Amino acid sequence: MKIIRLIAMLTFAIIVMASVVGCAPKQTAGPVTIRVLSMEQAGPTVDEMNAIVGEFNAANPDIMVEIEYVSYDALHDKITTAMASTPPAYDVFLADDIWYAEFSKAGYVMDATDRITQDMRDKIFASAWDITTVDGKVYGMPWLLDEKYFFYNEKLLTEAGFSAPPKTWEELVEQSIAIKEKGIVEYPIVWSWGQYEAAICDWVILLYGNGGSLMDANGAPAFNNEAGVKTLNWMIQSIDDGITNPASISYVEEDVRNVFSQGKAVFAVNWNYMYDLVNFNADESQVTGQIKMALMPAFAGSGVESSSINGSMGFSVAATSPNQDAAWKYVEFLTSEDIQNRYSGHLLPIWQTSFQGENLTKLEGYTPANATTVPMFNAQFPFAHVRPKVPYYPEASKSLQLALQEALTKQKTPEQALNDAAAKWVDLAK
Repeated sequence: MKIIRLIAMLTFAIIVMASVVGCAPKQTAGPVTIRVLSMEQAGPTVDEMNAIVGEFNAANPDIMVEIEYVSYDALHDKITTAMASTPPAYDVFLADDIWYAEFSKAGYVMDATDRITQDMRDKIFASAWDITTVDGKVYGMPWLLDEKYFFYNEKLLTEAGFSAPPKTWEELVEQSIAIKEKGIVEYPIVWSWGQYEAAICDWVILLYGNGGSLMDANGAPAFNNEAGVKTLNWMIQSIDDGITNPASISYVEEDVRNVFSQGKAVFAVNWNYMYDLVNFNADESQVTGQIKMALMPAFAGSGVESSSINGSMGFSVAATSPNQDAAWKYVEFLTSEDIQNRYSGHLLPIWQTSFQGENLTKLEGYTPANATTVPMFNAQFPFAHVRPKVPYYPEASKSLQLALQEALTKQKTPEQALNDAAAKWVDLAK
């Protein structure tokens, strides 16, 4: 009987404890944290991106987005390092279009093909989907439609006696000689020719503008042919002749902006973001109101009207993120038509409808810069070239960056430097 009473007492105690636990208030789970990696070099400013994050967090109390910024040149390695851990250090990251082949092969990016609605496909520029698509699968949302533009200081060019910017690189040389002779600036043009991806972008502009290409129809390197050698020789000669700022061989885009905004160059090649900063922001520039944009020159006799580089990017969700749905919700918000339209001051929307009729002039984010950059984008984009979408592109690019640097610093002849890089590309493709 004692044992029976003891069992009964224990049973009663368990029931009471269960009742107490069942009546206790449940602790609510906190918001899911989504870590985002972006860059601070192009597109919306850091303040604008932070504002977008703030809007999203306010509208989605169950999700908390935390964003981090790095320079473009640090972005690729930051992503690959982050993907080595489980869970990854970032749930969402910004990726250049040249990295998608590598990232999809490595399993870094979530396959978002089934998340792309027909409405998205219909309303977003068809060419924009090329940014995040590899072998028919979509690995993110296109976000930044960008290309490099030709900038010139109209005031200084007029002082030199010219009423229009050059249409060919040969004409640019002629104008630059006159600019130097009149003492207007010491070095008429500044470039991004440092040993970084920036140099490849400028190289593509000049190479394709001389009738050349990076690869042939069979996927073999083609930049070491006659057109490539002539183009690289022109770059070297422009430094020797004092037309190109010699510091260009160590510069990236921000260096170009800094020199140009001080009025120390009449011509510059850079991304869209520079226009607003140099022409409308007196805190950033000494040449506000003096800057114009024109179609990128090409080489005379090349049969090419113009040439630029496609520098578009996309936002993707990490394939191993434990919070893919929440992460994708942020990506959709960031790339939505509403957000892109309202923050269009430094970002051209990926949505075709944003460019139709008077739509752009009615946006909250409309700035005087848009009045120039939008028609300039439409005029230049047909001449924008993409870099090869191959898994080994980062290594291939580094070999070509080195080749350009070796030639520009006269460690090797242009022929030898380009041949060495081409041989490396062949090895990488094996």
